[in-house]
Amino acid sequence: MVMKYLQNIGRSLMLPVAVLPAAAILMGLGYWMDPEGWGEANVIAAFLIKAGESIVSGESMSILFAVGIAFGMSKDKDGSAALSGLVAYLVVTTLLSTESVALLQGVDPDNVNAAFDSVENQFIGIISGIVASIMYNRFSHVKLPDAFAFFSGKRLVPIMTAVSSLLISAVLFFVWPVVYSGLVSFGKAILDLDAIGAGLYGFFNRLLIPTGLHHALNSVFWFDVAGINDIANFWSGEGEKGVTGMYMAGFFPVMMFGLPAAALAMYHTAKTTRKKTAASLLLAAGFASFFTGVTEPLEFSFMFLAPALYVVHAALTGISMAVAAAFDWTAGFGFSAGFIDFFLSSRLPLANQPLMLLVQGLVIGVIYYVLFRFLITKFNFKTPGREDDVEQVENASEESSGDDDIATMAKEIYAGLGGDDNVVTLDNCVTRLRLDVKDMDAVDQQRIKNTGVPGINIVGKNSIQVIVGTQVQFVADEIKKIRKQH
Repeated sequence: MVMKYLQNIGRSLMLPVAVLPAAAILMGLGYWMDPEGWGEANVIAAFLIKAGESIVSGESMSILFAVGIAFGMSKDKDGSAALSGLVAYLVVTTLLSTESVALLQGVDPDNVNAAFDSVENQFIGIISGIVASIMYNRFSHVKLPDAFAFFSGKRLVPIMTAVSSLLISAVLFFVWPVVYSGLVSFGKAILDLDAIGAGLYGFFNRLLIPTGLHHALNSVFWFDVAGINDIANFWSGEGEKGVTGMYMAGFFPVMMFGLPAAALAMYHTAKTTRKKTAASLLLAAGFASFFTGVTEPLEFSFMFLAPALYVVHAALTGISMAVAAAFDWTAGFGFSAGFIDFFLSSRLPLANQPLMLLVQGLVIGVIYYVLFRFLITKFNFKTPGREDDVEQVENASEESSGDDDIATMAKEIYAGLGGDDNVVTLDNCVTRLRLDVKDMDAVDQQRIKNTGVPGINIVGKNSIQVIVGTQVQFVADEIKKIRKQH
């Protein structure tokens, strides 16, 4: 049940995640044009950076995740669920902002725990989306007494979401500072472990990405929280060659080679009928990782669909960090560990044998590809293009491309399912309709197959899937129109 729930979160994230690679590339191009001023000296660079930042920044990603998960995990994909996800996010982040906490505690904002400066993160976005989806699925059809009838059904969802968010905020008010401060303390504790410490940092850095708490850990090593200040010292030339930059260098092989190789492995193991769909996401995300060092689009594409595989990725990142630190190979970044920053930093005074990081990257890339491909096929991980792997489908129907053909197909499929009298819920993934019905015996499978669909899959007493192909979204939309008309 837990794994299925995580996979549902992963599927829900596909919509917002698909937006991120383009934004990352925009930021990378802008930063390449003006790596020092971040747009101050180049209006085009400023335009590109701000355009990309509006989507790919931590705060923006958090909102996208809140809305996307709420929408994707609601039982009938309704806009009020998405609105409720935004409501939950706004309530939590506003109540836990530094200014609000200062008011609640009766202290000056400067004395508020630093944890509340980082409350607008992906973890809060994900939690907000989950809460909103639960409230929607529970209250969207509740009827209130006549005096309060206006607030019945879907209008009740944002209200209940806001109430639930108050309770969550109260819990996080006490829990969040403890978690955040604990991570900072942990980071300081591994400072004296040299290469092993760098490896541990790399491992936990990736492991914390889903929560957004990696920023707390990063602050210890990259900035002047514990006296390391790795980024600023590397770029200013103040430090020890082969040492300064050790908490950045090992990321380059992973982001430039490892993750793109993992994307290739996921593409090669995707089902034949889904390769085109998987390729569009994986190619863009892999390129963003290599070129700009922005990895979230790729990581979020499989971290919930295949969490065990994500732990492997975190472990490989830790190994890469430890190897680079052990051999004193250093390079640095101001944005992230992609090609742009590698190219710009490789000639700086504190860069030590940076070309060896490319050699390491080639090795890491091979390891990622071989290991990911083996594990995906061995354990049937639900990576992009392999979701809902319960039936092998060799040929997805893409023949019905015209609007009239799709409408006719949708009408026949719906009739074969038993129509309004039998269909309870309707959803769809990349290639198939996913439905709950009252009575499976009322389903006319032959009538459905006569529409030309590749197959039908019974997945439970009241659950059925109709494999349509890449046109499934349009068929689902047509069926929803039919349901609204009745």
